[in-house]
Amino acid sequence: MTWRATILTLFPDMFPGPLGQSLAGRALGAGIWSLDTRDIRDAAMDRHRTVDDTPFGGGAGMVMRPDIVAAAIADSSQDGRPLIYLSPRGRRFSQADAQAFAQAPGLVLLCGRYEGIDQRVIDASGATEISVGDYVLSGGELPAMVLLDAVVRLLPGVMGAADSAVEESFSHGLLEYPHYTRPAEWCGRVVPPVLLSGNHAAIHAWRQAEAEKITRDRRPDLWAAYTASGAPAPLSVAQEGSRP
Repeated sequence: MTWRATILTLFPDMFPGPLGQSLAGRALGAGIWSLDTRDIRDAAMDRHRTVDDTPFGGGAGMVMRPDIVAAAIADSSQDGRPLIYLSPRGRRFSQADAQAFAQAPGLVLLCGRYEGIDQRVIDASGATEISVGDYVLSGGELPAMVLLDAVVRLLPGVMGAADSAVEESFSHGLLEYPHYTRPAEWCGRVVPPVLLSGNHAAIHAWRQAEAEKITRDRRPDLWAAYTASGAPAPLSVAQEGSRP
């Protein structure tokens, strides 16, 4: 079955954007997933296609109206797909989320603008608020692209090597180990000898140690969660040896 993405946005022409290129673009062309963009302004009720109004209580900026957004959501035919509102207030998007969303029949992604969306429609719709990081963007369109790229690459038939997603950063609670390719010496820098040894057990041990070191040094939060979980090994030796 085709995995379906519906985008509710004020700027439908922003899509597919980068999602039309590389892995996601090829998968889109192959029908592995589909992309439907809906202009929220189509649900507006006046000739100016107004979607926002001033906030109650005062303050700067404008707020997207609940009646307009609710009508756009109702017209999107969720069909069992989760509704995601891209918001800096949401829980931080993770690889575990990407894996879970890839198992769903698709997603409906709601992209806010201005100061955001009236809280009542967020509550009434049961939307899950997701953030792609601790920063503020002009709207939800770029976060929606980030989320979709992370999910689509996990769909069956999108990635060329089945082991690739298994070994990536975050898949087992660790950042990924360093990668090297030809030439074996470049600008006086050499590839770690263990990677040229052909000893798959030693390569596995080196990669495991490097992944742990990088995670410990760069992401203490991930390292704490990893060690608290019992620190499972990210790959079996057999998996490591299967890679070219």
